[in-house]
Amino acid sequence: MEILRNLLNAYRLRWKRRRFLFRAFCKRNQLKPVADRTAQILDDDILVVSTVRNELIRLPHFLEHYRRLGVNHFLFVDNNSDDGTREYLAKEPDVSLWSTAQSYRLSRFGVDWLTWLQLKYAHGHWCLTLDADEILIYPHHDTRSLKALVNWLDQTGRRSFGTLMLDMYPKGRLNDRLYQPGDDPFEILSWFDGGNYMIRKQPLLQNLWIQGGVRARHFFADQPRRAPTMGKTPLVKWHRRYAYVSSSHSILPRQLNCVYDEAGGERLSGILLHTKFLHTATERSAEEKKRGEHFANSSQYDSYYDSIADNPDLWCDRSTRLIGWRQLEAMGLMSKGNWV
Repeated sequence: MEILRNLLNAYRLRWKRRRFLFRAFCKRNQLKPVADRTAQILDDDILVVSTVRNELIRLPHFLEHYRRLGVNHFLFVDNNSDDGTREYLAKEPDVSLWSTAQSYRLSRFGVDWLTWLQLKYAHGHWCLTLDADEILIYPHHDTRSLKALVNWLDQTGRRSFGTLMLDMYPKGRLNDRLYQPGDDPFEILSWFDGGNYMIRKQPLLQNLWIQGGVRARHFFADQPRRAPTMGKTPLVKWHRRYAYVSSSHSILPRQLNCVYDEAGGERLSGILLHTKFLHTATERSAEEKKRGEHFANSSQYDSYYDSIADNPDLWCDRSTRLIGWRQLEAMGLMSKGNWV
């Protein structure tokens, strides 16, 4: 009976993945090219794909960070920005850019658009799927490039790399310190919650469902199981038959979600430092609530948006100040596994 159930689940997931790929194909005409430099992409280039809207304040540091790590080309979809994001990205020599005014929510929160770009341009490449407020770090990231990381993953037969998304926040109210484009955001967002994480394995997709951090503590204290999931698989050796299910929280084929060790050991993993709680969060939360584009059941998150718009102080006496990747590894939030 168990064998039959597994076969049926595999069949259903295969067709689900095909539906996602077909959706992406259908949504391709929603994307209008603004700056197509994809002819520059070489066979071994590492790519970033991202959907953005009004992220001009974050983009200078985002691009600098990933260029320093060794990303060769960026594929962006601009979703109707009006703050200069589109104009800024169009001028960057290693960026290819498309624009759309269509619904972010109805495109599976941008995933359909990115799946089309990955299908067309990322096959055979190591590809990072990111939001503009996500900064990847990993063991030895300060001395070893992404090229070194993906070469090691290739040598060990791994096709995906898992991370915890770690919400960073300031000490004091969000609006107390203003962030300037190009600055290091972690000079302001210096704090995080280090010890309140809950982990479950999702039996169908085999991904880890991780909840906790400051959002579970501050915004969902009464209902922590409603808090956002913090596990992601953002780095994948892409194939045109792959498709994310929910942002980069889970992916098909489901074997790519197995970025953890079930035998009691540890696998190499990283952290996405999340810069959501810059001073702009208060204004953007009011806008996101009005647009209703960021959650399938947006009305359920009204109090969450309202709490951010109220300019909270997220710091508490259990908050931990960020020092570096070795600290995060020692706390068990990421692992260097046997990559030494």
